[in-house]
Amino acid sequence: MEARRRVATLRPVQGLHSINGVLLIAVNGIAAAIGLVYARRRTEPSRVFTHLLVLGQTLLVAQAALGLLLLSDDHRSSDKLHYLYGALALGAVLAPWLYAPHEARARLIWFCGAALLAAALGVRAYLTGA
Repeated sequence: MEARRRVATLRPVQGLHSINGVLLIAVNGIAAAIGLVYARRRTEPSRVFTHLLVLGQTLLVAQAALGLLLLSDDHRSSDKLHYLYGALALGAVLAPWLYAPHEARARLIWFCGAALLAAALGVRAYLTGA
């Protein structure tokens, strides 16, 4: 009975982890593409774009939290690389906050590159998760 209850409570978290993974890949990919257009045109990014970029970062942090929640319930991925890709994606979106230069265009490129890397690593993590 206890095992059935654990599986019943685990499925919604697994589903949310998968849905959030797809969302974070899409949002970070779109944010990176839009941001690189802004950087190429040398125009000031809109506030909507800034919110999109932050949404992508927030989804990634939420994804890591959901993954830790799954781990705490002893649900593990079959491929250990899944954890590496997730950790690297999280590090990628956090790095520009520490290392990006102060010049606006260069800073934008750093954040867009981080979002693109997070999206690519998110795809790899999604493909290695089970």
